Amino acid sequence: MGEFTETETGKGADALDRRPQLAAALAIARKVKCPVLVAKLDSLSCNVAFIAGLMAQRVAFIVAELGADADPFMLHLYAALAEKEQHQISERTRAALDARKERGTKLGNPRNAPNAAAAGRQTQIAGAKQFAATVLPIVASLQKAGVTSYRGIASALNSPGVRTARGGQWQASNVRNLLARSEAGGF
Repeated sequence: MGEFTETETGKGADALDRRPQLAAALAIARKVKCPVLVAKLDSLSCNVAFIAGLMAQRVAFIVAELGADADPFMLHLYAALAEKEQHQISERTRAALDARKERGTKLGNPRNAPNAAAAGRQTQIAGAKQFAATVLPIVASLQKAGVTSYRGIASALNSPGVRTARGGQWQASNVRNLLARSEAGGF
């Protein structure tokens, strides 16, 4: 039916809100009654509650790495293992940083504040471009389907749960700004 690619993390309770491509894929899968295929379970999420929530909503998904015959029990087990590994990685990283601090290592570079601020701005711009690259094809497909007003596009994006870059509901002004930046070459 379609291919959806996303690089946003599946971490956190609001993972679906921050992943418009996943929300769109799930909406289409529900509509045409077909499963969503993901390469690895941790690509979908490392959160047991998130995976369980998808299963409770009766969203069919197949994890290629586990095979089409992976039942809900197996998916819960693998999700629990992925969540545990994510937690252990976080603990090891935190412990390593704490050990460096105890040895007197100063983390970060306070003399580099202007460069860090510039890098932060570049990261924000890159994030905005990535978000636009994710949402603009959806908007284009809506326009091809005859939805041309900003309000209509906003409504169509809100319907399957696609969120704005800041996690909110789409308004006509959000769509207008997105399209204006796109046309001006800002994305």
